[in-house]
Amino acid sequence: MVTRPGSARLSLGAPLLVAASTTLVCAATWVGDPTTPGGPLPVCPTKALLGIDCPGCGSARMLYSLMHGNMLAAARFNALGLVALVLLVWAYGAWTFGRVTGRPVRGWQHQRWAAAVTLVLVAAWFVVRNLPFAPFTALYV
Repeated sequence: MVTRPGSARLSLGAPLLVAASTTLVCAATWVGDPTTPGGPLPVCPTKALLGIDCPGCGSARMLYSLMHGNMLAAARFNALGLVALVLLVWAYGAWTFGRVTGRPVRGWQHQRWAAAVTLVLVAAWFVVRNLPFAPFTALYV
């Protein structure tokens, strides 16, 4: 509960900082166009050094495609990243709502199972997207 005038504005400082940072990342991704080979955005170090796709490979291209309204291309570049983005927006909304109302809102990330499920999904995605036979070769980015 907000008890002092102006304290709601102070409680929104951190969420606004996160929103501003996210906007800057999206703007850099939009301008950088990661779908263009040899562009200004760096290649994933795992892909460059080891030649395999890490769980995050394709995330910049996924974000770029999503910002251009191409959901299928976004899912093609990084399906797990797309799911993670939805969960991050949900967590951000719960956190911001809790900061505004003064009542903590328990998001999905506070559940007992969240860390284990996240670890298993990321590990499975890492393995599955690097399998060298069809239909998994379609997951290469």
